[in-house]
Amino acid sequence: MSISDPQMPPRLVLASQSPRRAELIGRLGLEFETVPADIDESYLHGETPPQHAERLAREKSLKIAADRREALVIGSDTIVVIDGEVLGKPRDRAHAIEMLTRLSGREHEVCTGVAVAHKGRVESALERVRVRFRTLDARAAEQYVDTGEPMDKAGAYGIQGFGSALVEGIDGDYFSVMGLPVVRMLELIERFGWRYGFGTLERAG
Repeated sequence: MSISDPQMPPRLVLASQSPRRAELIGRLGLEFETVPADIDESYLHGETPPQHAERLAREKSLKIAADRREALVIGSDTIVVIDGEVLGKPRDRAHAIEMLTRLSGREHEVCTGVAVAHKGRVESALERVRVRFRTLDARAAEQYVDTGEPMDKAGAYGIQGFGSALVEGIDGDYFSVMGLPVVRMLELIERFGWRYGFGTLERAG
């Protein structure tokens, strides 16, 4: 096929430097490139955590799509919330232990926004997942932090790694907790006329 063939799917771009998001797209067998999106992640006045996550996903995808109009650009943002407070990435070891202690034996919410931008248009969605932690003692929290896994993750844990031993159960999409709601992403791509063909994208309809 030539590059101008209308049946050839557009290039996929992930507007993120997250290895977890890249892993999830890679599992689908799709070819893509990663281009981190550097945006201002400050909250807007009156903005809720779910609104914030979806807006940042949209802004990330639109920023990269501005220079890659022919590509399907995927943006995503994940936020951990407990007691109405957002838990970001830990500042240091003590902060990570403090977060895990707060999550111990309780339920929290993970909000993940996902967006797809293409030729100046953007479609987005939000996934909200309830996650229940088992009760941790101080030693377990310290041992987990000492693996180094929590230090670059919102809420100081990663559900797909050692952190799987912390999670008692989830109500919602597991992949959203990893950082990218896969089915929702594919639904957004389909709004642009492309469906997932198990290893490739093909014309929908």
